[in-house]
Amino acid sequence: MPFKQAIALHYNEDATQPIPKITATGQNDVALQIIELAKEHGIPIHEDPELAVLLSQLELYEDIPESLYHVVAEVLAFAYIVSGKTPKGFNLE
Repeated sequence: MPFKQAIALHYNEDATQPIPKITATGQNDVALQIIELAKEHGIPIHEDPELAVLLSQLELYEDIPESLYHVVAEVLAFAYIVSGKTPKGFNLE
């Protein structure tokens, strides 16, 4: 089986400090379980092995560092679009 890594992010735009956090991380069998749970709950999955390596170095519930804000924002935007949602205050007009 090829190496597999999965990272779960949580973002609460209504929080006092809306900074994405790591909520789960795993490799191989644990990664497959994280992916399966995401699929079961309709959570969008985005593959980015390089980002996964960087995020896997963080502790659970640790804020995403500012240096990764842009790329994580792209992942969150992807998740919103795939889910048919738009962020609060976002206007396409």
